[in-house]
Amino acid sequence: MIKVIPAIDMIGGRCVRLSQGEYSSAKVYDSDPVALARTFLAAGFGELHVVDLDGAKASFPRNLDPVRRMSEMEGISIELGGGIKSEAALSAAFDAGASSVVCGSIAVTGPDVFASWLERFGGERVILGADLRGGSVSINGWTGSSAMDCDGLIGGFLGKGLKRVIVTDISRDGMLSGVDAGFYASLKGRYPDLEVTASGGVASIDDIKALDAAGLDRVIVGKAYYEGRMTLEELGSLNRIVK
Repeated sequence: MIKVIPAIDMIGGRCVRLSQGEYSSAKVYDSDPVALARTFLAAGFGELHVVDLDGAKASFPRNLDPVRRMSEMEGISIELGGGIKSEAALSAAFDAGASSVVCGSIAVTGPDVFASWLERFGGERVILGADLRGGSVSINGWTGSSAMDCDGLIGGFLGKGLKRVIVTDISRDGMLSGVDAGFYASLKGRYPDLEVTASGGVASIDDIKALDAAGLDRVIVGKAYYEGRMTLEELGSLNRIVK
């Protein structure tokens, strides 16, 4: 059964959402991400996907104070992405209370470094982020591109401790355009032993049901909730609905 993970993306300490990864499209939804995290926790969501968008551009986390305050809540687990591109950044994220970190750019630009983190900290705590635009992996807060595709990125870490991957369809992210369930089904079929999380495009509960039918392990939900396409009550009932 697929697991729903609410997303909190931050710029300047506020909760925002982008469209297709464009920073110029940022829309503020909540001035207090910590209060928002508390709302999610109260609704039964103990795992949150938190992205430091300032950190993604700066190559070092910039919103660690709200992460620290979120992590102090009993029963919450934070997976943090954005700017985890060095040993210092990794340590800062864990010191702030992140239970796990999502690493994308460093896996492309410094694969040996990422592989060493998998070995040292384990595949449960170090997650591979594959952010795709036009089939190619994007880096540096989605502002840069690479020549690598999703299979090339994932394949480079098979047998090196990789256990979890979050795959984001940038073209659909924040667009409420629906998910490409066929793509994710094919991906999960190629990597059945990995925990695969879908991100980008979720617009309705039907999208989540389609991803569940495709065999996905987790799905990240952001804008669909913030834009009122789904209520917390509906999201909280998904464990019963998605069967």
